[in-house]
Amino acid sequence: MTTSDSGDLPLPDYDQLALGELEHRIRSLAPDELERLAQYEREHANRTPVNERLAARLAELHAGAVPSPGGNPRPGQAAPTRGTSPVDPSTSPQPFSAPPHGSPHQRGQPKGDDRRP
Repeated sequence: MTTSDSGDLPLPDYDQLALGELEHRIRSLAPDELERLAQYEREHANRTPVNERLAARLAELHAGAVPSPGGNPRPGQAAPTRGTSPVDPSTSPQPFSAPPHGSPHQRGQPKGDDRRP
């Protein structure tokens, strides 16, 4: 059996995933889906670190681990948020700049100013 089309894979963007991204994305896959990915990898790029990680995850699943939510839906993008941010101009603090030296209650003197307070 050969797996020639990457569009049939459980991860449609599999060919673009780096190993670090792949590690998170395969957590949600079932054993049969991992088998398909492993076969595709062996038939195409055959990257040793990827083959090892897929085999390790398969071993975890066969030892009793259960699929869990995977990583980000697309590499480089954050997961969608549930709502809007509670921060708006009415809830944010007033901008301020710290004094160049001294404390907020004792203003510092510019350099070269010989006057004493």
